[in-house]
Amino acid sequence: MQLWLIPQLSPVGRRLDSRGHDKLQTGQCIEYVVYETVQNDWNRPPDKVIPMATRADTETAEQILRPRARKPGEPGSLLPPHRNYLSSLNDVSNGAVEAPSSGLSSGRATPVPPDAPPSAHSISSARKQARAKAKHRLFHSINYTPRVSHFDPASEYSNFRGFFVLFWIGLSIMVVTTALRNIKETGYPLRVEVYRVLSRNVVALGLSDLAMVASTAVALPLQRLFRRSSGLLRWRRAGIVIQSLYQILWLILWVEWPFLLDWTWTAQVFFELHTLTFLMKMHSYAFYNGHLSETERRLSALDNPTAKVSSLERAVKYPSSPPRELSPLTGHRPNGGGGDGGDHDLATLRQDLATELTSPLGAVTYPQNLTLYNYIDYTLCPTLCYELEYPRTPRIRWLQVFYKTLAVFGCIFLMITVSSEFITPVLAESALRLKQTDPPLRLSDRALILAETTSMLLFPFMITLLLVFLVIWEYVLGAFAELTCFADRHFYSDWWNSSDWLEFSREWNIPVYHFLRRHVYFSSKTYFSNPIAMAITFLVSSIGHELIMGCITKKLRGYGFVAMMLQLPIVAIQRSSLIRGRWVFNNASFWSCIILGLSMMCSLYVLV
Repeated sequence: MQLWLIPQLSPVGRRLDSRGHDKLQTGQCIEYVVYETVQNDWNRPPDKVIPMATRADTETAEQILRPRARKPGEPGSLLPPHRNYLSSLNDVSNGAVEAPSSGLSSGRATPVPPDAPPSAHSISSARKQARAKAKHRLFHSINYTPRVSHFDPASEYSNFRGFFVLFWIGLSIMVVTTALRNIKETGYPLRVEVYRVLSRNVVALGLSDLAMVASTAVALPLQRLFRRSSGLLRWRRAGIVIQSLYQILWLILWVEWPFLLDWTWTAQVFFELHTLTFLMKMHSYAFYNGHLSETERRLSALDNPTAKVSSLERAVKYPSSPPRELSPLTGHRPNGGGGDGGDHDLATLRQDLATELTSPLGAVTYPQNLTLYNYIDYTLCPTLCYELEYPRTPRIRWLQVFYKTLAVFGCIFLMITVSSEFITPVLAESALRLKQTDPPLRLSDRALILAETTSMLLFPFMITLLLVFLVIWEYVLGAFAELTCFADRHFYSDWWNSSDWLEFSREWNIPVYHFLRRHVYFSSKTYFSNPIAMAITFLVSSIGHELIMGCITKKLRGYGFVAMMLQLPIVAIQRSSLIRGRWVFNNASFWSCIILGLSMMCSLYVLV
């Protein structure tokens, strides 16, 4: 006995085409009838069939094959040929029916070679069965599976670049709206006085900046002098003192320089930021090469058979980030210098010192780096920590340089627009209100004016913060990295997901974080405990931020210094057992503090 499945049109509305075949009309149903036959010839349709079950039978309804509706190969043909459906029933193993081999197939069923292993045949059979179950449905089925939404905390989806595009579109809308309002009020799309402020002191700023950068190159001849000297001018003796005094005098000169020339605040901000940047660059270059000069001196002393025993002590490495630990040495006096333990310690020490004098990539060894070309290359590289060698890219991508340069000027234009339209007018109006003397303002009135000013500056300062971040750490540093083929572009991490201020300080500005960790924190740990070293690091950072705010507002009030130092007790609270682990609360607190703090600092420095 054999089973046949033959599609049959319902008698209602039955119609024949020009060739005498049934034609399906709108709203007409298809009925599938299962027939029984005793014919053994599978190559042609049965001559006599006996109906066994119809779609109306409720007892056998679940056994009826329901093929999935498919797009016809030819217009007007909604059903495959009769032979194709009959020929598809030659595989009834395990109750699964193979998909019809017609021109309507997906073409995914790649034939398995006959000599393939049994596992390949099993996989192919399983795939055919799965596709057959999905294809033989009259109505399209939706694959529902347990999933979470994109913004669900349990979701691993992290591609939100569309919001980055939306951010720029929103800023473009703001610029267009502002330009139309300015045209209506003044007849010009942009405020002319802002560009007059920016255009002043341009020539003096360029020449002064060039002189400031060139003056840092004094560190190169000083390092050569310290290396050649074997007496008082060695780095460990007078070298550190000379370099430190030069850096102090250098900083005082260039910080006072804009005030002596009476520059605008925009020129002062740029120059002071650049001055602090090259102060850190010069310090890292001088102190790291000074450490290498002492390391080379110790390595050369080991070649002398009459070297003092003190030279066999453990090598003191200058702290780096991350620190590379030296091999532990015994630290005791070797027995006559001829024992196995003493020879082993001597060889280990020599290897440690030689490794310290060689770059991590192995291509440069001290003092080969003490050249003018190496120093100029270091000044152009987007890093604050000096190394003998950096990883490089194979070539300069000039299209990327053009794109990032264009983005720098675009971000500066947006910052000017935000400042001139939403920050400066608010501060000017609040300053006039605070100067009111008739009637005199009470303390509560002044506090209300400060609170109102702070609230009006919240959104503009949030936009300014994001633009400053993009223009410096993404576009300026990225452009210099491309020009110097500097391969390590990890200038920041996902600081926007920070849950405390220590995490923010590590991820917001990675070059400065590496400098403070290498030259302040690890250097302080040599003499102090970890908490004191951390406090010293925050102290240095707070002084730098207060210096920048003083240059912008020409006032030294200490608000920024106090706010920076308050981060330490705030971190202690955030890492307590009650708050630790509450990421959403801590991240919301971080964003609230950083947005409120910026506008509050500006209001206090300008108005008080």
